[in-house]
Amino acid sequence: MASISSLGIGSGLDLNGLLDQLQDAEEKKLVPLAARQETQQTKISAYGQLKSALSQFQTAADALNDSALYESLSTNVGGSAITAAADAEAQPGSYNVTVDTLATRGTLASDGVTAADEAITAGQKLTLNFADGSTQEVDIASGSTLEDIRDTINATEGAGVNATIVNDGTNFRLALSSSETGADASIADFSFDGTAPFTADTANTLQSGTDAALTVNGIDITSSTNQVEGAIQGVTLNLQEEGESTVKVEQDTLKVREAVTGFVNAYNDLKDKIGDLTSFNADTSEAGELLGDSVVRTVESRLRSVLGGAVEGEVSILSDIGISHKYDSELGYSKLEIDGDKLDDAITNNQEALSTFFAGDTDDAGMAGQINTTVEQLLSSNGRVEGAITGAESLKASLVEQYTRMEQSIEQTISRYRAQFGQLDGMIAQMNQTSSYLTQQFDALDAQLGRD
Repeated sequence: MASISSLGIGSGLDLNGLLDQLQDAEEKKLVPLAARQETQQTKISAYGQLKSALSQFQTAADALNDSALYESLSTNVGGSAITAAADAEAQPGSYNVTVDTLATRGTLASDGVTAADEAITAGQKLTLNFADGSTQEVDIASGSTLEDIRDTINATEGAGVNATIVNDGTNFRLALSSSETGADASIADFSFDGTAPFTADTANTLQSGTDAALTVNGIDITSSTNQVEGAIQGVTLNLQEEGESTVKVEQDTLKVREAVTGFVNAYNDLKDKIGDLTSFNADTSEAGELLGDSVVRTVESRLRSVLGGAVEGEVSILSDIGISHKYDSELGYSKLEIDGDKLDDAITNNQEALSTFFAGDTDDAGMAGQINTTVEQLLSSNGRVEGAITGAESLKASLVEQYTRMEQSIEQTISRYRAQFGQLDGMIAQMNQTSSYLTQQFDALDAQLGRD
């Protein structure tokens, strides 16, 4: 709110300065409201951080609440002849695989033509013949060049071949390669239904496609592709080269360990976040945003209860698999710690018990399901955390309204002062004029009396 620069001219008083002082005094009423707004915004941010950490912990727990995790298998391949992947139908076992022949694509080239970009056909049908006796027809437009024929073949859906042009140093040849590997899919010949612009050079360039040949534990297997499915139940073999390899199908302990470790890390991250939000530095007297907050105490109490609880089964509590609480004196709170040997033993030898403990036979029967239920309750629309966020947001909105009303009230007050100061300035100016006039009159009267 700007001051009127003419104030004080009539009276000679520093009314502008006085008005500024009054305005400063009035605006000090806004300071506590602004501070309370900032406090609520800080709380909203802190609750948001708590919510995020809880959600991440819930996600980590959900990863353990899936019985399929404990049934997953992995493949361990020795040798470079193959790679392998197992699915849910695979069974643990060990296999010796020998790759004798890789599956290949059939290839064939045409006789040569002198130019690749000159018209060589009057419009006719090209028939592609394959080793299994099937054929594929391709319509070639009139006036097509060798390049046009190549492009037409490649644009024909289901042509069964890929076409390129090769220059043999003298002429240009149409080169065909079967789209699929294997003997049956091999290109064998081609012909035109009219005067042929060129013919197939089957005598010199035909290379028939071959099926892959391999043995699995001594059993002979053929495959039209280098991706062999079903030779080992639930396992896909990808043939890389001729040679010998071994395949071991075993329980995927790595995935389970990663999920358990992720669960422990997420909980410890949550504890660290709570530690930051509730900290107090005695040297600086600085306190965390949620120090002493009842919502945080509720979160910690609920999680401590579920993590310390028992589940029916061979594995009943976290310490049975090597996970325990350990107090950190420097931090001032407990975090989860993993006994690696004990956890590895449980993962390697008793995944069924792990599945029962974490996943149970229903969504909320195991430890992970109970954690999910607890966090879901805390974060629901009527839960403690979401309720705290909503409450802080509502209070902040109310404070913003109060701040706006206070600003308007101060502006009205200063406007009233400004008007009153203007009136005072005018009154004093008029009084000064009257005083000056009377002084002049008295001086003139004194002078006249002195002459008389």
